[in-house]
Amino acid sequence: MTDAGETLLHPGMCAGFKAGKGDAHQLRNDSQTVVLYLEIGDRTAGDSVTYSDDDIKIVLRTDGRPQIVRKDGSPV
Repeated sequence: MTDAGETLLHPGMCAGFKAGKGDAHQLRNDSQTVVLYLEIGDRTAGDSVTYSDDDIKIVLRTDGRPQIVRKDGSPV
């Protein structure tokens, strides 16, 4: 699901979400079947994740560990 609506995925399909677009996305399994999916990404130095529908983001600390903060950088 994205801001544009839902897309039903089937076995063998691929979905991509472009960084920096501010379009929230969610993967959800509404079936009774166990689903296995592969998520690919990286955490390049200085990278961050912003949750467009919430007042949180994840930033990488100088030691490389993720930290959850508010969008203004203040602690959660």
